[in-house]
Amino acid sequence: MDIQSLREQHPDHWKKACAIRALTLDAVAAANSGHSGMPMGMADVATVLYEKHMVFDAQSPDWPNRDRFVLSAGHGSMLVYSLLHLTGDPEFPIEQIRNFRQWGSRTAGHPENFLAKGIETTTGPLGQGLAMAVGLAMAEESLRARWGAKIIDHYTYCIAGDGCLMEGVSQEAIGLAGRHELSRLIVMWDNNGITIDGKVALSDRTDQKARFAAAGWDVFECDGHDPADIDRALTEAKASKGPAFIACTTHIALGSSAQDTSKGHGALTDAKLITDTKAAYGWTAGAFEIPADIKTAWETIGSRGAEARKAWDERFAALSDSKRALFQQQFSCEPPKKLAAAVRAVKKDAVEKMPKVATRRASEMVLEAVNPIMTETIGGSADLTGSNNTKTADLGVFDPINRKGRYVYYGIREHGMAAAMNGMALHGGLRPYGGTFMCFADYCRPAVRLSALMHMPVVYVFTHDSIGLGEDGPTHQPVEHLAMLRATPNMLVFRPADLTETAEAWEIALSEKATPSVLALSRQNLPAVRKTHTNKNLVAQGAYVLEEATGKRQVILIASGSEVEVALKAREALEAEGIGTRVVSMPCMELFARQDEAYRRKVLPAGAVRIAIEAGVRMGWDRWLLGERGREGKDGFIGMSGFGASAPAERLFQEFGITPEATVAKAKALLG
Repeated sequence: MDIQSLREQHPDHWKKACAIRALTLDAVAAANSGHSGMPMGMADVATVLYEKHMVFDAQSPDWPNRDRFVLSAGHGSMLVYSLLHLTGDPEFPIEQIRNFRQWGSRTAGHPENFLAKGIETTTGPLGQGLAMAVGLAMAEESLRARWGAKIIDHYTYCIAGDGCLMEGVSQEAIGLAGRHELSRLIVMWDNNGITIDGKVALSDRTDQKARFAAAGWDVFECDGHDPADIDRALTEAKASKGPAFIACTTHIALGSSAQDTSKGHGALTDAKLITDTKAAYGWTAGAFEIPADIKTAWETIGSRGAEARKAWDERFAALSDSKRALFQQQFSCEPPKKLAAAVRAVKKDAVEKMPKVATRRASEMVLEAVNPIMTETIGGSADLTGSNNTKTADLGVFDPINRKGRYVYYGIREHGMAAAMNGMALHGGLRPYGGTFMCFADYCRPAVRLSALMHMPVVYVFTHDSIGLGEDGPTHQPVEHLAMLRATPNMLVFRPADLTETAEAWEIALSEKATPSVLALSRQNLPAVRKTHTNKNLVAQGAYVLEEATGKRQVILIASGSEVEVALKAREALEAEGIGTRVVSMPCMELFARQDEAYRRKVLPAGAVRIAIEAGVRMGWDRWLLGERGREGKDGFIGMSGFGASAPAERLFQEFGITPEATVAKAKALLG
């Protein structure tokens, strides 16, 4: 259908859709930066979606039972911003559109969920939005089963482009969605045949419709510029019993001289091109001006869901006081009051029994105490359930038969798992955690990074955290991963030394509201290092004095995780020779860095030789060795400088010199 026919046959629709296109052209031109083509091409689909199908209230953009809209092709962010402005979202007056991509605006280059309530998720890294939409839909299924359809009952809509579907995470995501028969998930493919380099055919020949069908999706298609056909496809997709995929045939940069070209993907800023394109649209309003009748029509769309929201408010108010309180607690990410007591009980038992267990098993022991009283948790593993120890007996399995199940078998999909957990956290009402081997943090790194960027308190259970995993060898032995994770802003990386520290780490992770956590856990058994019980959470301090020097303090040994045992044995040997040695356990560098300087100086005072012991690379440790009043030439590191090897763990620690004996020798050498 050509532009003239669209204008003549669907004049009201055409005007509304062209408001999106005009705002996109104006904002990108003003910024001299951005991506014009996708919003111009998908404006018709978005208009029909919002006018005929989306249930939302522009005045209450974070209403819990709203339909969710995810723009996976986040470079086309002006589509989202135009919709928010046009429908009357109070956080998006025209000034925000004028300041597209400028300092301090909510209209960032790619959608950022933390800048405004109406932006569901941060997108831009292609494929992430699609995978997070799967997590959103899983959360909806889970919560509808728990709370009933009167409280949770909504759709998740996602617009994805060719790039989203080429990224590997998309395959993980669509396989997961198909397996779980997510009937409230609808993905609209912007099928325009263009990427930055040129035609899609340059790099890909995948039959996307067949691909989705093979993964268990119901597949539909439509003319992405014909509003009646778009409406028909969406109506059919909503009736689907599984996840739905709609192939929307569109023209990138519709109506411009860049239509159907790679140039149309990016910033269309040429003044003549913009003038000519608006003329083709029949758009006569000035830059950033929306005619009153069109703005009113859009605001009517934005207010249409107010009745549904009000009815929901009434249903919610009819719940018992205890149910309302539980719902609000879980959606606000407040931990239950019983959490602290449950953790204290685990700690007290640990000190009484002093178990020698791997911290991955310690983690399971904590979850056995926490999951029954924290019913918002939803766990999982990327096909390593028995190794990650993430499943407890009370959870049940989430699947199409049992939506109340709280454990997800993600399969060999580390990336898809992490992205889906982000979607669950974004939805609200759930506390997702998931496990894999720490080495495979590489496979899910983009989603882990987005957890931190989006302020989502997802918990990553990364087991087999060092050469201590042994015979599987260097392909599975992480050495640089702690440094990589610690380098990520807004991320807490915990490497606990025993059951007590593991319990405290979980308490912190499950109490965070805006920060993801990593639990780096051992495969090998570790002795209990905390010998006395205290209600205080010492891990919350990041580092603390575990054992003090008995005489004049000459050496400070700082260690994390499995190497705390090494430090304690080295201290014993040094003390036997009259060398006063303090042992500092540092389970979380980030939390230690947050402490005030006085506390940090108390734990790591000047003067003594400092040695860090960790079965990873040195990167990240120099702040605590050289900085913070350390002395050049009076510090040492016991750890890894290269990759590991295949052998039993005990032999590896000997061969790589991560031993009490090597630590003692290093201390004596530094003392001169």
